[in-house]
Amino acid sequence: MRRLGSGILLIGLAVAAFVAFRFVYGWTEAGPAARDIEIVVPEGTTIADAAVLLKRKGVVRSADAFLTRAKVFGRGKSIKAGEFLIPKGASNSDIFSILQGGKTLTRLVTIPEGMPSILVYERLKANEELTGDIPVPAEGSVLPDSYAFDKGESRAAVLGRMQRAMDKALTTLWAERAPNSVAKTPKQAVILASIVEKETGVPSERPMVAGVYGNRLKVGMMLQADPTIIYPITKGKPLGRRIKKSEIAAVNDYNTYAMTGLPKGPIANPGRLSILAVLHPAETKALYFVADGKGGHIFADTLQEHNENVRKWFEIRRARGEL
Repeated sequence: MRRLGSGILLIGLAVAAFVAFRFVYGWTEAGPAARDIEIVVPEGTTIADAAVLLKRKGVVRSADAFLTRAKVFGRGKSIKAGEFLIPKGASNSDIFSILQGGKTLTRLVTIPEGMPSILVYERLKANEELTGDIPVPAEGSVLPDSYAFDKGESRAAVLGRMQRAMDKALTTLWAERAPNSVAKTPKQAVILASIVEKETGVPSERPMVAGVYGNRLKVGMMLQADPTIIYPITKGKPLGRRIKKSEIAAVNDYNTYAMTGLPKGPIANPGRLSILAVLHPAETKALYFVADGKGGHIFADTLQEHNENVRKWFEIRRARGEL
């Protein structure tokens, strides 16, 4: 009987050891997910709720087993709300760590510098992870940048952040403007910055371009910026062809070849660098600039110098077979 009792005890201990081993091993063994899986944990979700969600998504084998192990090994730690990426084969321990303090998924929508509002609208509408409708935002009201959003968030909420970012940036930059800026109001700063944005893709040139346009405004010269011809035709989208003579001569509230002063509104959404350039323009006497054939521009103080630079530019274009 003693041997039988000892045998039963040993079997019981072995079974208990195996169960304990399985319990511990089940916390760290590879999970069933055959691929990376995204899950969304809403605000107020309990660990028990999360266990059911994880089972439904196929990242744990048992909701009850995950919950029990989380209570034992998690030491009372809570989980966070958010959107998470559970890697392929993640263990219960890995998953709990991700939910407890891991990095949430970051979804970004990027608005490049100089993007017109019609294209901002189209980009937000085309994003299938956003919801709801929005109007085309006012031109110049959006600050170009990359913005994080949650899956299922409203387009209106994301657009609101973009516009508040512009308001905040403009308020800060306007308060620190230089005395030589020709902008009399924040709106004028955005209008001129949108032209500067469209006239050069070289960041280092922006203060100089702003200085040239500032000089023209001071002496009553036309700005003669090609993008202002195109804007009323396409609302900022690419024209896709050469500008016609009739369009150069067209009289409207934007065409700076047919009017002095600034257009009535921005022609794009300018970035911080272009706004900063308008509010801190280069100290220059230049009134003219033309392409240098290398992506930048050559600046000139006098019309004679400018005409010579234009002649050189046409020589470059002829050599390239563009004329």
